[in-house]
Amino acid sequence: MPAPQSVLECIQLGKRVALADGPLDLLSEISFALPEGDSLAIVGASGSGKSTLLALLAGLDLPTSGSVALAGTDLASLDEDGRARLRGRLAGFVFQSFQLLPELTALENVMLPLELASRKGARDIAAAWLERVGLGKRLAHTPRTLSGGEQQRVALARAFATSPRILYADEPTGSLDTHTGERIAELLFELNRETGATLVLVTHDETLAARCGARLRLAAGRAVEQTGFAA
Repeated sequence: MPAPQSVLECIQLGKRVALADGPLDLLSEISFALPEGDSLAIVGASGSGKSTLLALLAGLDLPTSGSVALAGTDLASLDEDGRARLRGRLAGFVFQSFQLLPELTALENVMLPLELASRKGARDIAAAWLERVGLGKRLAHTPRTLSGGEQQRVALARAFATSPRILYADEPTGSLDTHTGERIAELLFELNRETGATLVLVTHDETLAARCGARLRLAAGRAVEQTGFAA
């Protein structure tokens, strides 16, 4: 049986920035391949490079050395618009701060990426996903009338509504209380199993990280632990 194709691969990935007192390496020599459908937790102390790595893996920033390939496409070979189009076609995002548009209803927030992608039936798809995350009766509510947990459920519905091949989640439970965070984490992994999307998760929560198939631990921008990756 052939091995699953890598949906995300980075080779000797590095990021350096210029400071007044000299260059600073934010990341150095990160290499791994993540097969389709797998899950990866990126862990480490604050300032270890987790968010920098996530931004490079999603093509939100470009490395100063090495390469990142998303679904076989070298992200550095595309301009900013090209990377945005690739993300729109392949990726979903969940953030600690939810990133919902405050003037839009829950339904409109979930519809937005579908409409940007010119998907037919955007309203029905969005409503079905909100129903799936337990917010079928909250479609017309704006974010300010929803609890933090409910807002993150809207964000999950928005992320999965476009049927992404890969989902990037940056501290998705970080701003929630423990009980609500556990419920959101359970929903995230449940939806991930159902859809078969590849999950890349940045988290400080070791219990959450342990639920992922692979783990990459960073310290001072370097990988100090890599477990669960295929040889």
